[in-house]
Amino acid sequence: MRVLVVEDDDRVAGALCTVLTRHGFVVRRACNGEQALSAGTDTDVVLLDLGLPDVDGFEVGERLRHLSDVPIIMVTARSEIADRLRGLSVGADDYLSKPYDLRELIARIHAVTRRASHAAVPAQRTGSVTFAGGIVLDFDTRTVRVEGREVLLTRKEFEVLAVLARSPGIAVRREQLMGAVWNTSWKGTERTLEVHVASLRAKLGVPEAIVTVRGVGYRVLA
Repeated sequence: MRVLVVEDDDRVAGALCTVLTRHGFVVRRACNGEQALSAGTDTDVVLLDLGLPDVDGFEVGERLRHLSDVPIIMVTARSEIADRLRGLSVGADDYLSKPYDLRELIARIHAVTRRASHAAVPAQRTGSVTFAGGIVLDFDTRTVRVEGREVLLTRKEFEVLAVLARSPGIAVRREQLMGAVWNTSWKGTERTLEVHVASLRAKLGVPEAIVTVRGVGYRVLA
């Protein structure tokens, strides 16, 4: 498995690359954001530090997500919940604060790549579906348009919308959404789900299209 380590600290990067190589990973390193954007589309997973010298790590993550569906794990000393939520909202698949146990990092690498290899959008649904506000979701091309205008979504945002769009008008439980998109039913993921729904509403420009069903979850208006 190919891993891109985006880290400007030579000491930290050297130690991490050595350990990952010993565990059988093919490791490349990027020292700054521009190098990460150049190399991040040709790897299996990106370990992204946020304190980069040229481009803010959050911006790198967001730009990289628009270029590719490569799994991204933000690995950083920033441990505040606001930073975690921001990282997940711009497209990161996971967020790990320093200092961390290397065994946990390796386990998370395997987890995000395993989830990426199983497309979260169910295979039994193909074609497209249209719902409130002129929103058209195409399951085959993984695109979303509103009144003919394409809306760029992160992979997780698309998957949340796709799960809801499978059954327009029917409420989907939070646990179902978390299981389908994040492969977990852990309650701590609920806030992440709320952030993604809020981002979807803002990007689509039709906030009423996704309805919060109190005590249950969400549904899209048919």
